[in-house]
Order: sequence, then C-alpha cells, then structure tokens
Amino acid sequence: MNSLSAPITAPDARYYQQALDRQAQLTKPPGSLGLLEDCAVRLAAMQRNERPRLERIHVSVFAADHGIAEEGVSAFPQVVTMEMVKNFAAGGAAVNVLARHVDACFEVVDVGLLQPVALADVISHRAGAGTANFKQAAAMDNAQLTIALAAGQAAVARALANQADLFIGGEMGIANTTSASALAAASLRIPAADITGAGTGLNAGQIDHKAGVIDSALRRHQAVLHSPLDILKTLGGFEIAALTAAYISAAQQRLPVLIDGFISSVAALLAMGINPGCVDWFFYGHCSAEKGHGRVLQALNARPLLNLQMRLGEGSGAVLAVPLLQMACSLHNEMATFSQAQVSTT
Repeated sequence: MNSLSAPITAPDARYYQQALDRQAQLTKPPGSLGLLEDCAVRLAAMQRNERPRLERIHVSVFAADHGIAEEGVSAFPQVVTMEMVKNFAAGGAAVNVLARHVDACFEVVDVGLLQPVALADVISHRAGAGTANFKQAAAMDNAQLTIALAAGQAAVARALANQADLFIGGEMGIANTTSASALAAASLRIPAADITGAGTGLNAGQIDHKAGVIDSALRRHQAVLHSPLDILKTLGGFEIAALTAAYISAAQQRLPVLIDGFISSVAALLAMGINPGCVDWFFYGHCSAEKGHGRVLQALNARPLLNLQMRLGEGSGAVLAVPLLQMACSLHNEMATFSQAQVSTT
C-alpha cells in the first residue's frame, strides 16, 4: 500500500504552454473548440509532446462480487456478475463493441467473483470469493485489500508493456453501486439518500431500502471510517479497490486516464484522497444518469466530455469518449495556423 503514496510528477508546464501558444495560432476564434482545446493542451503536457496522440488504448474491466447483495439492493441476482464476465470474455458486452471500434486492447480481470471462471481470456487476480456484507462487518481485511490494490497496479503494468497512450478502467459487480454509494457518502460526509440512485433499475421504494442499508452500515462503522483506505476496506469492493490503485499507478507512471461513470468516479475520488496529484492525469468520459455521479464529479472538480444519460458501467462511457480525445489531438495537430492559411487576425 505504501507505493500508492509515492510522488506523482505533474504534467509538463512547458509543453502545456507550447500547446496553448499553438492553439492561439490555429484558424479559429480563441476557445471556440471548448473542452477539445483543453484536452489537447493537457495531453501535450502529459505526453511531453507538441503533437499529442492517442493510438493505443488499454481497457481493463475488473469484476468482483459483493456481500452486500444479500440485503436485496440490486435488481439482478448475484450470478449475473459471473455471467457477464463470460460475456466480456466472449466479446459480447457493450464495452467490447465500443473497444473494438476504437481498436483498444481489452482485458477482463477476476478480482473476486464468488466462483473462479476457468476461461483463458479472464485474468485471475483474486482477493477472495466476494466481499463480506458490509452492513454486518468490514467488506474486506487488510490482506484482501492489498491483493485488490495490486490487481489494479498489475493492469497498469500490462498497459505500459503494451505501450498504451491511455488507460481506461471498467467494473462489473452486482450491488457495486451500493458499495460505491456508501464509499461516496462516507468520503463526502453526506447522507446516503443524497447519493444513492437506481443502479441496475430499482424503483423508488427499493432505492429507499438501498439508502437505508447504507446508512445502517455507516452508523455501524463510523468509528473506523477515517482515511480513504479505511473507507475502502470497510465499504468497498475488490474491483473498486483495483480501480483506485490503477488510477494512482497510471498517474505515477505518466499514463493518462479516462474515467468512466459513477463507480469509476468514486474510485477516482478515493484515489485523489490517497494521492491528490493523480487527478492531474484524469479525463472524465461522461456524466451518468446515476443520482450521485454529479456530486462526485463536483468533488473531483471534473468536466465530463459527454452526458448521454448512460448508467451501464463496464467502462463503456469512457470508451465512447475516446474518439473525442482523438479528434481533439487531430484538430490540434492538423489545423492550419493563421499564417499558413494566410487568414487575417485583425
């Protein structure tokens, strides 16, 4: 765990300024491309490259089961986690389709399914057979947390070995919006009702029940909810821990990260609490329809690229935003300057 606090180098300010200067010379009114300009300039600083590029995209989907599912907080049975992992491995999920369209390297990692999946296309880095029910006990112990964090770091190592330009983390785990809502409520010191949404499709009464389960857990564990790692160990999921460590590890190694939806953003919030410099390496793919996502994005001071009312998870919204980042680079690199195009500026 100590490696998570290792220093993070900020993106290079010289390349940031050079990219800003170039943006000012391109044949357009200043700021007229909005967030696309900011994305290109930030990528130039991250890559230390006047002509930033996003050619190699790495997508890691972390999957795990949750003991809190026993409390009836999801619209789907727990077996769906395993079934969806098989679907990922077969290439049939939404994120698979999107990843193929951006020519991404895709992997799925079992961080803690109830039962292991014996498939060659599933990476096994198991912290346990699902977390404990955090309404009754801490979700995981220190040893399990360490393994789950290491799973995220290992995924980033694989991405770097493949010379990735961008890391995307996704997740799968029935009841993981309950865990994410609990993590957010504890981190932001707000009532569960303010952050708890429909998840996989709950009705109003079921959402109230879900928030009640979370509030009960927060009361039970309030004496130990101190640091982000304490909160993660007590209320988290193995896949959320893996995401948290992956985001920090990527930033430590100068690899830009594109954050997905609510659950991924909660992992980003925890990552910021552990090592604040990591947020300088984050982009945010979208604002989801999940109730708490806006609050979490606000806490991250994030500006998401899309708002399509998605709430799927899997990393899907982040992968969907990849072409926007790629086009931001293309505009920055390929547009003519005023002098090249002989266009007047006054």
